[in-house]
Amino acid sequence: MTATYTAEAVERLQNGMATAVLSFPLTPFHADGAIDTDAFRAHVRGQLAAKPGALFPCCGTGEFFSLAEDEYETLITIAVEESAGTAPVVAGAGYGWAQAGRFVAAAQRAGADAVLLMPPYLVETPQAGLVDHVRKVAENTELPLIVYQRAQVKIAVPTVAELATIPNVIGIKDGHCDLDQLQRIKLAAPPEWLFFNGAATAEMQARSYRAIGVPAYSSAVHAFAPEISQAFFRAFHADDHATVERLLSEFFVPLVELRDKGTGYAVALVKAAARLRGATVGPVRAPLRDLPTDHLEELDALLTKGLALVGATR
Repeated sequence: MTATYTAEAVERLQNGMATAVLSFPLTPFHADGAIDTDAFRAHVRGQLAAKPGALFPCCGTGEFFSLAEDEYETLITIAVEESAGTAPVVAGAGYGWAQAGRFVAAAQRAGADAVLLMPPYLVETPQAGLVDHVRKVAENTELPLIVYQRAQVKIAVPTVAELATIPNVIGIKDGHCDLDQLQRIKLAAPPEWLFFNGAATAEMQARSYRAIGVPAYSSAVHAFAPEISQAFFRAFHADDHATVERLLSEFFVPLVELRDKGTGYAVALVKAAARLRGATVGPVRAPLRDLPTDHLEELDALLTKGLALVGATR
């Protein structure tokens, strides 16, 4: 791992985060459950056409948790090929450190720019164990790592200094929305570290995160309606409060309310919305389930309204 490699990755991601939302592509499957590589390539092209700040394939929205290692490497390779350097590619990886390490090695072979290190599977850990986990993954790759804190992973302020001793840790994605704690973590972190809002529907908390110096965010909506996602981003950065509040009240709040009606809807709803827009993304993989008819109809109406709000069409 070289300091130059890390600095280049940080600079590219920093520039991307400042100029656009972060895209988390879906993973298309055929009806028999196999990955649909042609559909994934088309989906990634569509995401890149909207000029996101970075591409995060095979993360939570991309159903990383149900992918085999060979499928994963194929998908990351396609994302890198399609991006061709136009946007940084940050591959998801997780589970215990041994398995996460194999996925990270695959991401490095595929040409990814960095890795989003998702929480280890199931277990709650002491802070020292969390540091050991990250260190084990980091010491066997040249790729920079962004540590994702959500679910059972909660980084304590003193832990930041320990993580900062790992040369290729470059930042934190936050999914807890505890802004008091996040501000303490940010103040304790190296000034070059990257931070971004990774809430399930991050637009809902974007203004609050920006208030503590974390304006960058990931957008699940970008996976199915980049027009809405980018319209919100432009209004947010222009301090166009009227547009932000209209999009929140008439689209994002109803979307969250619908998302909260079902388990696993943070992924299943996004994939259903992409299908409604004509994308070939197929069903979700078990253990997730696709939306029932009544929720699909509700989503269809909401999607039509959201696109109309930003002057886009189906």
